[in-house]
Amino acid sequence: METPVPEPPFAHKTDAELLHLARQAGCYPAVGAAAVQELQRRGLIPAELPGATTGPPPTAAATEPQGSTLRQAGRLLRAIFRPQRGYFTTPLLLLANLLLYGAMGVLGGVNLLAPAGSDLIAWGSNFSGLVVAEPWRLLSGTFLHGGPAHLFLNLSALLLLGLMAEAKAGSGRWLLVYLLSGVGGSLASLWWHSQGVNSVGASGAIFGLYGLVLALLLGRGAALSRQERAGLLGLLLYFALSSLVGGLSGPAGTDNAAHIGGLATGLVAGLLGTLRRRIRPQ
Repeated sequence: METPVPEPPFAHKTDAELLHLARQAGCYPAVGAAAVQELQRRGLIPAELPGATTGPPPTAAATEPQGSTLRQAGRLLRAIFRPQRGYFTTPLLLLANLLLYGAMGVLGGVNLLAPAGSDLIAWGSNFSGLVVAEPWRLLSGTFLHGGPAHLFLNLSALLLLGLMAEAKAGSGRWLLVYLLSGVGGSLASLWWHSQGVNSVGASGAIFGLYGLVLALLLGRGAALSRQERAGLLGLLLYFALSSLVGGLSGPAGTDNAAHIGGLATGLVAGLLGTLRRRIRPQ
């Protein structure tokens, strides 16, 4: 009699639940790793990070020396932050956000655990009192963050989204929509907070990437099967909606106006790009 094959631990979870669990890897590494493995098994994210080396898994990981663990961590970091074809813009954006955050502490003496509002203004936040005279703040504020948790949540979302969809959208378009949506989110924040605002964060730009991928799926611009399209669409909608709902029930400083403005900008830019390709003469 054949021995039944055990079911993967998260086989019963929906795609949306798996992505939510994957985002908790920083707090629960084992849960996050299992969720990522199931997403890979379903073909929703690459089986390996771009740039990762192939080969059989180690058979004696528990007995490996500390140096080997450090080498594995180094390979993972290189895979995440090394630009390459199909995954070029995302690592550059990750690095830009990280380097600017570090520069605030190293060069500016800013308390990175809790940056003061005045420090963020000095570094280019989207501050309504200065943005008319210094419109570049509409973009520079999207590369600043108000603390390590804020930075981690935004960059983890950017990483997962980039792994799933940058290659399908194209790296050039990925960068253009990110920047446009960052500005669109900043403008929406200024418009909504008519009494004044001092906002920072990449979430408006990231929501723009949600909008771009949604436009590609709706416009059949991505080479996916119907099942893959439905799975990714459900995953994307859950991810965006859960972030918006979390913003409504989360800290008072969460700027949902920037989220919605970025999402609308990315969706419109994606739909216009898809329409332009359809009507372009062959």
